[in-house]
Amino acid sequence: MSQQSKSHGRKSISANSQPRALMTQSPQLAGVWTAQILTLFPEAFPGVLGESLTGRALKDGKWALDTIDLRLFGEGKHRNVDDTPAGGGAGMVLKPNVAGAALDRALAQQKTPLPMVCLSPRGMPFTQAKARAWANAGGVTMLCGRFEGIDQRVIDHYQLEEISLGDFVLTGGEIAAQAMIDATVRLLPDILGNEASIAEESHMAGLLEHPHYTRPALWNGRSIPDVLQSGHHINIAKWRQEMSHQVTKEKRPDLWAAFQNALGEKDPKG
Repeated sequence: MSQQSKSHGRKSISANSQPRALMTQSPQLAGVWTAQILTLFPEAFPGVLGESLTGRALKDGKWALDTIDLRLFGEGKHRNVDDTPAGGGAGMVLKPNVAGAALDRALAQQKTPLPMVCLSPRGMPFTQAKARAWANAGGVTMLCGRFEGIDQRVIDHYQLEEISLGDFVLTGGEIAAQAMIDATVRLLPDILGNEASIAEESHMAGLLEHPHYTRPALWNGRSIPDVLQSGHHINIAKWRQEMSHQVTKEKRPDLWAAFQNALGEKDPKG
């Protein structure tokens, strides 16, 4: 194992003429939260996940990254993984037998069933709630889309949940996968070091976070709000809650409406 792969706590399936080389033990078998990534570009990982807090946690074995190279399951001399769309049209589609074989390998490496995800611009938007759900699972299996998409039969057969990073199109799912894994891993125990900071973040209570300030107290003629320098913790907490409400109403009226509806359901008389 190379120094890089060891330091990043990752395992990759690489090309080998012997089929048993594919029978590598998954980090999940050791009880570690594991992100299984099925991709044509395993070298893209860990990417930014290998830096800062997530990178340190990866090195320390608090979570693991298991990349599976889709190209290894390709056909023929050139390991072809795609073909033209049935019915005609532009672009190429990831072949079902290729994606299926890779998913079978991922399933064989799982100690317990994991959420099975296909990264796609037509999927449901990724949310903080989804990150919490994945953090509470033993890990997540992600099939990174490429080309025009993935054969629908694969999505149906494996009951893959289609998830999107947002209402835009990327060239592939690798960047989206890294963003979603980052959002999830930071919720795992002992990753951030300050668990209280998570509870106050945007989206954790259905609201956006209040503004933050730090020294110097005066910068470019702008000062820190007096209440934050008062030392009165009750007033500070009240100000932060009020600002959280205000920021949410101004920047995300959709979230504010959902928050108000949730309050009404909890307290119909309120």
